[in-house]
Amino acid sequence: MTTALSPEADTALRAHVRALLTQAQAHEMLDDVLEDFPTARAGERIHDLPYSASEILWHLRFTQRDILNFVQDETYEETTWPDGYWPHDPEGSAREWGAQVTAFHADLDALLKLLDDPATDLLAVVPNGKEGGQTWLREFLLVADHTAYHVGQLRLLRRLLSKD
Repeated sequence: MTTALSPEADTALRAHVRALLTQAQAHEMLDDVLEDFPTARAGERIHDLPYSASEILWHLRFTQRDILNFVQDETYEETTWPDGYWPHDPEGSAREWGAQVTAFHADLDALLKLLDDPATDLLAVVPNGKEGGQTWLREFLLVADHTAYHVGQLRLLRRLLSKD
């Protein structure tokens, strides 16, 4: 069961979620962190860290795409965690840096179109969701939270890769 929002509350909530996804709030944005990123070293795992920057970027892009597929594809099939959410070719993911950034932005744009669509009831369960939790609002917030987390990791890796 969903609770209808007033038109004013719906508009305000969409604006807040959009800002969370597209503007620096209490976190940096991906493009800001990727500016001047030492991409020649993006495939390196340093300081015994379990992932390289390119692996994190691949994971970030893949997971956002998975959420987009989850909310809109009738034929969605769940990916196996954690193996399905991390690249199996770290060197390949480093070579695909630009393509990953482009795909990330394309998928974010698709999510934003869904967010901006008045027919998307933010409090309704998404088509593939389970009652009691997997609402449109939850999925948009999940993308924002997940992105902010990994953008922070990329910021740290940018600093470390630039110093070594």
